[in-house]
Amino acid sequence: MRRTVPKRGVVQPDSVMRYRIPAGEAQGELVVKRSTFLATVGHASSVAAAREYISRARAARRDARHHAWAFKITGGAQALMGSSDGGEPGGTAGRPILAVLEASGLREVVAVVARCFGGIKLGTGGLVRAYGRVVREALGRLATTECVLHRTGRITVGYPLYASLEHVLARCDVIVEETTFAKEVTMLLAVPYERARQVADALRDMSSGQIALDQCWLEDRYYVMEG
Repeated sequence: MRRTVPKRGVVQPDSVMRYRIPAGEAQGELVVKRSTFLATVGHASSVAAAREYISRARAARRDARHHAWAFKITGGAQALMGSSDGGEPGGTAGRPILAVLEASGLREVVAVVARCFGGIKLGTGGLVRAYGRVVREALGRLATTECVLHRTGRITVGYPLYASLEHVLARCDVIVEETTFAKEVTMLLAVPYERARQVADALRDMSSGQIALDQCWLEDRYYVMEG
């Protein structure tokens, strides 16, 4: 069974049911006409986190002449994203990096490319190709994981019903956030959004109407599916 980690915040602006994010960090390296391009790609859950990541990457490569970067946090028509050419001619670095990130389908991703100039100019076309290629190389080595939208709800059941409930919840991929044992059992559940209706119906049927999960929803939030 996969481990799950709740994410902070609630739904993405475009209410997508699931999306992929970096599960770590990866690097890529490319040498073109004595210029060395070093790409680092990783996870950033917000614009502020992306800017912190960029600052750390720049500090780690102080010898580089240029630090171009791009990030994409959310998707949809009002996606949070940004880019910078890092001193290269306009449109030759930041935009190509962002284009590669967008093509990857990832969200909450940031990429920084440090260029150590080798004394030979590459021209605008050469720069566009080099920046895009080195980021694609890094992405090819990047491990990813999935964020899945869940609905949370709190239910209270008697002990006889609780014994049979556990099996049903596991079969439906429901996450049990917490369980409190008192005179009855109170459970905080997180249900995959796509299966919310199905799970609510299943719990109602198995409890002969005692569990009305569709009347107990609290909020929607993403969970990172690990493992």
